[in-house]
Amino acid sequence: MSAETLRVATWTVELMRKGPGLLLRDILDGDDPQVLAAQAHIRVLSPDILLLTGFDTDLDGHTLTAFAEALDYPYLFTRPGNSGRPTGRDLDKDGRLGEPEDAQSYGEFTGQGGMALLSRLPIVAGDIHDFSDLLWRDLPGANLPQGYFDAEDLGVLRLSSHAHWDIPVLWHDQPLHLLAYTATSPVFDGPEDRNGRRNSDETRFWSLYLDGALEASPPDGPFVVLGDSNLDPMDGDGDRAEMQHLLADPRLQDPRSRATSNAPVANPGQRGDPAMDTADWTDPLPGNLRVDYVLPSADLAIVASGIAWPEVNLKKNDFRHGLVWVDIAAIP
Repeated sequence: MSAETLRVATWTVELMRKGPGLLLRDILDGDDPQVLAAQAHIRVLSPDILLLTGFDTDLDGHTLTAFAEALDYPYLFTRPGNSGRPTGRDLDKDGRLGEPEDAQSYGEFTGQGGMALLSRLPIVAGDIHDFSDLLWRDLPGANLPQGYFDAEDLGVLRLSSHAHWDIPVLWHDQPLHLLAYTATSPVFDGPEDRNGRRNSDETRFWSLYLDGALEASPPDGPFVVLGDSNLDPMDGDGDRAEMQHLLADPRLQDPRSRATSNAPVANPGQRGDPAMDTADWTDPLPGNLRVDYVLPSADLAIVASGIAWPEVNLKKNDFRHGLVWVDIAAIP
């Protein structure tokens, strides 16, 4: 980190395992190819602030601490979040309870594929706002699937499929708010479109927060929205208009980050620029899409940005997302 610029990044790293503690085991073993490749990629890009999504978490943060020991990040934050968290309800309406589909969001254990923040800037822990327990029904204008969930479902079902965090860090003694989230995929449901509707509301949450429409007050200084919205503004499934709305919000700016190498090849009929895509899934569907974002507030000056795809020679390429980074100038 230079005194003049700050590199803020997000990466859907997909360091996920089938059971609790398995990723921690693989990290501590010290020879897992995927873990080592992820750490190497982070060292090359060297972001000052990095939000990892698709990262298995645990209650005490042991997995994140072990992963960060090989990196240069003195400040860490994570919580298990909502993926895999039991609800006691049959949310997929198949007559069976306790399945991964019945959790707050799909997961085989609490914290599977969650979020973690690594930072070279001090985290103001006492001022963190965690909105992850907000019930979906309590979001103003909630776009609930009509007639699908009953009152007891809605009494436990949260908006956040993983988490929504406002994490302030101190840069030159001034707070910079990191508005971090991961949204559910807008597919894997039925005609009720419960995942598509939830995905849309998870992104709309930030507009409402900045509007002051929620109980917590929005940040009164610079901020960065970052994470995996699972929503492309031009292609793929989901409410693309909601992503377009956020990207056009005058309170923030879209760097339109592009890959300089290894950019995905355009899919047939694709409308978006493939160099801006951040995920490269199975072709032709869902194909490659722009779903990961770093969006600084309008009062910050963007110096540079990009998407860095890992260059690895694993037997199986476990990295389907590029690391999205933005360099911003020092807060005036």
